[in-house]
Parts: sequence; C-alpha cells; structure tokens
Amino acid sequence: MLKAYMVLSIILFSIGVVGLVSRRNIIVMYMSVELLLNAVNLSLIAISADLADSSAQVISLVIIAIAASEAALFMSLFVVLFRNRASLDANLFDMLGSKK
Repeated sequence: MLKAYMVLSIILFSIGVVGLVSRRNIIVMYMSVELLLNAVNLSLIAISADLADSSAQVISLVIIAIAASEAALFMSLFVVLFRNRASLDANLFDMLGSKK
C-alpha cells in the first residue's frame, strides 16, 4: 500500500512542478505550490503509517496549519496586487519596487 501512496505523491508533486514552471498566473502558481505541499504531506503520512510512527503525522499537521495561515496571507496579497495592476500575470510583477 505504501507504494501506491508514494506513486500518487510523485504524480501530485510532478503536476505541481509542471504547474509552477509553466503557468504565469499567480493564483495558479500558488495552487501548484499547495499541490507540492500536499504531495509531501501525503508521502509523510504514508511513510509514517507504514512505520507505525506518528511523528511524521504531527509534522504534516504543522505543515497544514502553516499552509492555512499562508493561504490567508497570499489571498490578501493577491487582492492588493490585482487592485494595483488589474492583472495577476506574474510577468508584471518581476521587478520588486518597480513603478507602474
């Protein structure tokens, strides 16, 4: 059963990497990063269950809590970026501190 979870985790991680590299919309890039985090969480939980050790499950819960707070922060950042530039294309935000 561990092998199936690891294969699924690798597939999810690969989809996340492809989405992060190939897309230029900031929200899609953010969702790809979340997919990467969930793939890592899935592998941690699968390995933890296979080894009958709950320490990795605790680490996964911490990662989920951090990801939830990060989601709130990024969503507010996306709203501010969209209000300033009327677009969420990552190419418009390539230089920090640049003027319009």
